[in-house]
Amino acid sequence: MPANWPAGWSCSTRRPARARPSLRRHSTLPLATAQTAAMHLDPFVAVDGLPFTTTPQQLRERLGPPHSESRSTIELNELDYGDVVYRFQDGGRLEEVTQRADVVHLGSVAVPFFALEGFIAEHDPDHFERAGFIVSPKYGLAFVPNPSRWVTALAAHCIGTWRDMAA
Repeated sequence: MPANWPAGWSCSTRRPARARPSLRRHSTLPLATAQTAAMHLDPFVAVDGLPFTTTPQQLRERLGPPHSESRSTIELNELDYGDVVYRFQDGGRLEEVTQRADVVHLGSVAVPFFALEGFIAEHDPDHFERAGFIVSPKYGLAFVPNPSRWVTALAAHCIGTWRDMAA
């Protein structure tokens, strides 16, 4: 092992996968040894099997307490679980789910993040750009096409808000 590797990192394949530290948390670059982050999106219905009808209480029951809770600059209540952030209205309605995604699964299609901008341009003629985000009304998502790989799944009623935002 190179001397400049952080303690706990290993190339050994003899250690069980769950015992190896996650390299994904320490780098924005995709690594062959890192687990691929994926978002499974059923547009306007569910993200990774979690329905948009989920309340904050149901989310806590399912995932436990969040790492942090805060109020966003857009006046939504954020429950931050580290790799996923859930944003709710004051009344408990889920608005957005943001997570890092190397791959976005849209039904039976898997789109690598680096190809997402082109995929949206080709398959969603109604897509638009707001505040540096590409927004897809067809697929119910918004993202900034940069190496951070953060993708936001949107509830159906959010598209109008994004569309009304100053360009």
